[in-house]
Amino acid sequence: MTSEELELAGAQVRPCWLVTPLDGVGPLRFGMTVEEAAAALPEARELRRFQADPRSSEIVGLELGWESAQPALYEYFRGSGQLFCIAADAVRGPLMSLDGALLTGSDPAELEQWLSDVSESMGVGLRFGPRGNPGIEELGLVLRVQGAADGVLTRPVLVGREWFERCVDDYESLIPECEWAGRLWPYERDPERQEIWPSAGELPPWYGSWSPPF
Repeated sequence: MTSEELELAGAQVRPCWLVTPLDGVGPLRFGMTVEEAAAALPEARELRRFQADPRSSEIVGLELGWESAQPALYEYFRGSGQLFCIAADAVRGPLMSLDGALLTGSDPAELEQWLSDVSESMGVGLRFGPRGNPGIEELGLVLRVQGAADGVLTRPVLVGREWFERCVDDYESLIPECEWAGRLWPYERDPERQEIWPSAGELPPWYGSWSPPF
């Protein structure tokens, strides 16, 4: 993303949404149908629909944008038509917050520490997935990162009450595969670690039959 795109995104009005763990965020509630979710966000435009996971053609992703028609929000629906996962674009997406912490577009190191503090206060474990993405299953929250002009910013991924188990695990989670591809969580203790998954020489199981839509 160029500096001009970042400035444009910053100038746009971004809604501020409170996260209600496992229930929803802002006007969206997990379990909504596509029609109900659209009615809850009359100001959003549907930019495209896509197959979100190579393992199931029934998992449909919706890419939404505000007036600029730039990607800002991703909604994921299962074959039953239920909204089960939501992700915010780090630069253009709604400013999602939980207990005073801004989850969208923040510094990864600061939010990793916040997650650690929250997990300790809750008496639950802060978990890291196989590719290093942190999250708290009991909150239905996983944090990912996304490239921006000045480095990487946080991209929150949320799931509902029926789908939170193992949500941090890249391989067993119901979070669609497209949300795991791309930039990996910063891991300064291993400077030789790849920054992108899949890396240039890696052939994931879906290679040749499906590719991440963004």
